[in-house]
Amino acid sequence: MIPVAILAGGLATRLGSVTEKIPKSLVEIAGEPFVAHQLRALRAAGVESVVFCIGHLGEQVEEFVGDGSTFGLEVAYSSDGDKLLGTGGALRRALPQLGERFFVLYGDSYLEADFEAVARAHMSSGKLGLMTVLENHDQWDRSNVLFEHGCIVRYDKTQNEGMRHIDWGLGVLSHAAFAEAPSAEAFDLPTLYRRLLQLDQLAGFEVDRRFYEIGSVQGIRETTEHLLTKRTPH
Repeated sequence: MIPVAILAGGLATRLGSVTEKIPKSLVEIAGEPFVAHQLRALRAAGVESVVFCIGHLGEQVEEFVGDGSTFGLEVAYSSDGDKLLGTGGALRRALPQLGERFFVLYGDSYLEADFEAVARAHMSSGKLGLMTVLENHDQWDRSNVLFEHGCIVRYDKTQNEGMRHIDWGLGVLSHAAFAEAPSAEAFDLPTLYRRLLQLDQLAGFEVDRRFYEIGSVQGIRETTEHLLTKRTPH
């Protein structure tokens, strides 16, 4: 399977004191650092290799995860260095480690998906990028995607009139997509998605399971409850 880039370089300011001394990936969820849950889920989905895009306190992630062998994975790291590059800039720096095509997900997301099906959808689309979307109706967060007849029509985090779907948090990108990236050193992934959409180079893939995240206090509570439920025998 194609590799996964995990965006784990942000400052996590929304969590306040929780992430003053540790990165978000290491916040304790259901008894262990969140990244342990995330990596096990990826391995169960058939993923074999991961590249962490790290920045703020990233050395702690590298110390905990190591080479990934504990989780049955091959893990490498790409660091922002002295200046934060944004999610898009971090991916661009990691391209030599990611190859021609790769998944991308956020370091605070726990996603249960058919990764193989998502990769196949990207390949068959012939487009440079793919975004997974969920019918949301502002339930889990503010909807930001207009998705009609299997296609992404509009993606906007500020103007959501008529939007019922949300960027689910898992994408697929080709190396060539970054030829359309902003020339500035630092930029965010949504900027790249919007540029690809303008060029009719962004495919959509609809999923039907909610996402979990630890970027907020409520998200931490819901993710913890979900993971504890998964451990409970039925």
